[in-house]
Amino acid sequence: MFKKTLTVAAIAGVFVAGAAQARDQIRIVGSSTVFPFSTAVAEQFGKTTSFKTPVVESTGSGGGLKLFCSGAGDEHPDITNASRRIKKSEVEKCAKNGVTSITEVKVGYDGIAVANSKKAAKFALTLQDLFLALAKDVPTGEEGKTQPNPNKTWKDVRSDLPNIKIEVLGPPPTSGTRDAFAELAMEGGCKTVPWIKALKKKDKKAYKSLCHTVREDGAYIEAGENDNLIVQKLEANKNALGIFGYSFLDQNADKVQGSSINGKDVTFENIASGDYPVSRALYFYVKNAHVGKVPGIQEFVGEFTSAKAWGDEGYLADKGLIPMPKSERAKFANDAKALANLSM
Repeated sequence: MFKKTLTVAAIAGVFVAGAAQARDQIRIVGSSTVFPFSTAVAEQFGKTTSFKTPVVESTGSGGGLKLFCSGAGDEHPDITNASRRIKKSEVEKCAKNGVTSITEVKVGYDGIAVANSKKAAKFALTLQDLFLALAKDVPTGEEGKTQPNPNKTWKDVRSDLPNIKIEVLGPPPTSGTRDAFAELAMEGGCKTVPWIKALKKKDKKAYKSLCHTVREDGAYIEAGENDNLIVQKLEANKNALGIFGYSFLDQNADKVQGSSINGKDVTFENIASGDYPVSRALYFYVKNAHVGKVPGIQEFVGEFTSAKAWGDEGYLADKGLIPMPKSERAKFANDAKALANLSM
């Protein structure tokens, strides 16, 4: 009887190819912020093509990238959404698990809203207010000295803010929104203190730890990856504030309102112009090893990067996505079409 010997690598290759071919529906994971945009594209794609409607799960950016980078084959997702750029460490983890060809597609921009119930007065905050309200440790007033955050009310943060308890509902550490909020809002306020700004050059690790670490004494409440749940909780508690993407604010404008930050309201125009200080880019990542094995991936990417979807007058703008300039859209549409390999 003839016996054929296969190497472990060859067996793995046969398994991966066979497994990927066994699935006939695109699987997408990742960011809760990109979720409504990805879902809108998936629904349109399912209605207008012969392919099955992709399955889109909201797992958070970090959680999605972890699933995406865990390997190739039927049990691993094809695409992951992210409300921050993939990290070098995640690219390395992908490569270690055999995911070596990834295409990066930037889809547009989004602002992070700090919102409250429309039944309450609107907040006018600064980046420094947000840092002093939510950081684990804050400056004492003496150069180089910090203390555990003593601020219990917004009035403690700044005397002309309301005398109500600090309660902020926000995303967990696995969320790209949390990462972006720490970098743009917390650090943005942190570096307004001159000695902390100077610390960045002397000790980058200590600077980041001080500026990005959120307090754990109950003032900041982790509310999971479901932004709709935060909106519901704000309706129930008019003294609380919540952190989520602009699209959720836009879709729930009858229930919640965004605080102004550094004198700028969280509006489509202010995010598009870069005037609103807490805004970021949104992405998705394609596992190129699955293209041609799971049906419809390239066609789905084509739908997402079409003018009718992400253009100035596209259906994603109606959902709250801030479109990129035409030149940027052209660059990423070309990269997507060519399945260009990610370069960091």
